[in-house]
Formats: sequence, C-alpha cells, structure tokens
Amino acid sequence: MKDLEDKTNDTYRFGTIALVGLPNAGKSTLMNQLVGEKVAIVTPKPQTTRNRITGILTKDNYQVVFLDTPGINKAGGRMNELLNRAAMEGLMSADVVILLIDASRYAGKPNLIQKELKIIQDKVKNFPNVFIAANKVDRIRDKKNMLPVIDELSKLFPERDILPVSALRGEGCRSLLSKSIPLLPEGSALYPEDQISTLPMRFMAAEIIREKLFIQTRQEVPYGLAVEIESWEENDDLIRIGALIYVLRSSHKSIVIGKRGQVLKAVGMEARKELEELTDKRIFLESWVKVRPGWNENQGILCALGLES
Repeated sequence: MKDLEDKTNDTYRFGTIALVGLPNAGKSTLMNQLVGEKVAIVTPKPQTTRNRITGILTKDNYQVVFLDTPGINKAGGRMNELLNRAAMEGLMSADVVILLIDASRYAGKPNLIQKELKIIQDKVKNFPNVFIAANKVDRIRDKKNMLPVIDELSKLFPERDILPVSALRGEGCRSLLSKSIPLLPEGSALYPEDQISTLPMRFMAAEIIREKLFIQTRQEVPYGLAVEIESWEENDDLIRIGALIYVLRSSHKSIVIGKRGQVLKAVGMEARKELEELTDKRIFLESWVKVRPGWNENQGILCALGLES
C-alpha cells in the first residue's frame, strides 16, 4: 500500500477518515494495511481495540489521519459505554467514514444483515461521506454468495457505495482511498511525512503487551484483562518498562501467568522483541499480574488506561 497516490488533482488535501463497524470487522487490519505499518494491534478476539487509534498516511498531495475506533456494540457496563462513546467521537470528527462489514459472516445468511447492522445504520445515516467496505471477501469461497450480501447491504444503506475488500490481503484498498481522498478538505499537512501515528510510545507498549496476552490466552480472559504502564525509564540505548496487568478474578491470574510462569514469560519475550524493533533500543520489561475485581467499572483505572477522561 506504500505506493498509493491520489492522482485526481494537484490540490493538497488533509483530513480524517474514521473506520467504524461492529466488533471484529477488521478495522485495525485495514488501518495497518492503508498506513503500510503496524499501528494498531490485531487479534482474532472481538473488542481488541479499546481506544481511538490513529494512523497517518502521507503522500505527495495529501495527508490523511485514519481513526481506528472500538467496535460499536449493545453490551452493557461502563467500559462498553466508553467504547461506544469513543467510536462515536471518532465518527463525529471525521471528514469521511468507512463502515466495515464482515461480509464473510453474512455469506449464506444475508437475512442477518438487517437485524445485526441496524445499530450501525442509525449511527451513520446523517453523515454525507460514508463508504461501505464489505470486508473479508477472501474468506468467501463461493463468490456467488456475495451477491445476496451486497443486495441486502444496498437495501440497508441506499445511495452508499459498497466496495468488496480484503483488508488482510490489501484487495480493494486502493479503491477505498481513490474514492475517499477527493472528499477530504484542502489543507496543509499537520504531521511530518515520516510520522505514522500520534500515539505515545508508552501507550503503544501497553497495547503490544495486551496483544501478546490476547494471543497467548485462548480462554475468555481477554475481556477482563487490561495493561497499565506503571513505570518508564529511558536512556540512550535502554528502556526499562514496568507493566501492571489487571485481571478480574484469581482464575484469570493463573491463566495469564501459566504453568511455571510460561505464559507470562512468552508474552514478555514477544512484546520485548517487537518493542525493540519499534524503538531501536534494548528493552527491559517487568510485568506483574494483579487481581482487581470490577476494574472495568472503576473510574480511576479506566482513566489510567485512557478510556475515561
């Protein structure tokens, strides 16, 4: 995706494109594909994205800030309320909205579209610049199953362009950009051309650790798991990081640590390797697991995690 350029005109454009959708629609994968670098963590688990993540793409005649938003959902609880709020804030601040739909979920059962996507339709109906990205088409073996999906999406989102894409493979991403960029306002670049995100490194470290934990723990632990960076000491060639991992119950703690500490050790090794590649510095990472019942309803912890202001 690094060679993508908008050739529509010579006017320089700057603006924001929000990626919205239900949980696990592939928003983070799409943003990484569009930016050409990993700026958002990706796991098979729904609701991996909890904060509004930014990715920046700069070309000769435009700079765009992508907003990867948490999946919109109907679940209750304070944290889900905050996730939905973050998604709506991203939507409200965007010049263009790309609504991602997991097309593979509805292949063979398009009747679910009206039921499951009505909540999304209500959110975007008043926005002028909305594109529907029917994602994960690479998972649909019989492409004839796409036709009923496109038909139902057209009924739910009339007068919206619907584009089949595979965020994982990059298929259709060029079309998304070529349609979106001309709708951005004219303006100068806000960020240096080599900057790919506005996120601080401390936040990125917490996200990378959380990603590795999600991948290593296959049970339901991820939904009750959070990572807070408690300490960060940096010099010319070394960063010392102290990470606190919150879990909801003691059984989760034993899963996160693993037999003889093997799970936590594997998480530390994988996170350290990625952070060293990201920072070009040696990383010393210490992690502690703390049982904190109700952390996902605790205002102080949610503030520390950047979920609540």
